[in-house]
This record gives sequence, structure tokens and C-alpha cells, in this order.
Amino acid sequence: MEITAEQVKELRERTGIGMMECKRALEEAGGNAEKAIEILRKKGHARAKDKAERATSEGAVGAYIHSNAKIGVLVEVNCETDFVARNEEFKQLVKNIAMHIAAANPIYIAPDNIPADILDKEKDIVREQFKDSKKPAEIVEKIVQGKMSKFYEEVCLLEQPYVKDDKQKVKDLITAFIAKFKENTRVCRFTRYEIKK
Repeated sequence: MEITAEQVKELRERTGIGMMECKRALEEAGGNAEKAIEILRKKGHARAKDKAERATSEGAVGAYIHSNAKIGVLVEVNCETDFVARNEEFKQLVKNIAMHIAAANPIYIAPDNIPADILDKEKDIVREQFKDSKKPAEIVEKIVQGKMSKFYEEVCLLEQPYVKDDKQKVKDLITAFIAKFKENTRVCRFTRYEIKK
């Protein structure tokens, strides 16, 4: 199938990934843009894993104040170089993450940040719900894992569906940035303030 320059341009605009990579992904996906995005994400994710161990000593602190002035967020996002930290797309990423935190109210950055006692308590609650169900133990454990995945989506920033595009998670947003700029990028910490009645 012939891939047109217009298809490549459109995919590049949607993903921010290089023209040749977009063209190859479209060829691999038979011209289907959604499949091509999935292919690019998988490749980007692999590259992001390669960079995950690299030091992030630069970055920015972003802030978001909701229009009603009752919710505010401060977030620190780190990257490897000052060059990327000063880039407008990096600043926009930081701002978008701060806005997401304001809207979605995560408690932790990632599942690794959840204290073991809280994880154990959540698992015990699910197991207790199925205690009298007569389901085999291995089935109950599969259910527990499924419920824990939902729990992570509720409380962990990186696992939450991104508020501006719920077809991707926040971690996918960061992975796409890493794939584009070839630098490890991570959320270091955040604080969310809310005035409650």
C-alpha cells in the first residue's frame, strides 16, 4: 500500500515523532493511523525503558491554579538537560501534567510509591469480598490483580487515563515525549491543594 505524504504529516502532527518513523509505522500498519500510533507507542515505550536509568538533574516546577481559585497544583518534572528543560514542549508537558493532577486528584506517582501496608489492605478487602464465593483461590487472585489495576488507575498519576485524551495514560504522554526528545523524563513529586467546604 502506498503511504501518502499527507498521511505521514498527519501522523507526525498527532504524535510528534519523526517523519521516517511515522512512515515506517504507517507501512507496518497498512495505512491505518490508529494501528500506526500503537506501533509507535510500543517502539517509543521500548526506547523510554532504555533511558529510564539515566539521571534527571534538570527540569522545571510547574503550577496550575483552577479558574475558581480553589484548586492549585505544584509539580516537579525532571529531564536530563537544560536544553530540554527550556524547550516550550517540555514546559507544556509540565503544565499539562499539573492540570491533570488538579482534575484527577492522584495520590501517588506510580504503583511503586504506594506503601506496602496500603497495598496489602486493598488486596485483603478484595479477597474478603470473595471469601464466600466458592471460587478457586487462583481465580480469586486473578480478580485481585484486576481490581488492583483499577485501584492503580484511581490513585496513581502515571496509571490514570490522561484528562485531555482518555485513550492514553499519563505515562504514555511522558513516553511519547521521551521518544521524541531522546531524554529520560519523569515526574519527581507533586502537591495538590484544594479548598473544601
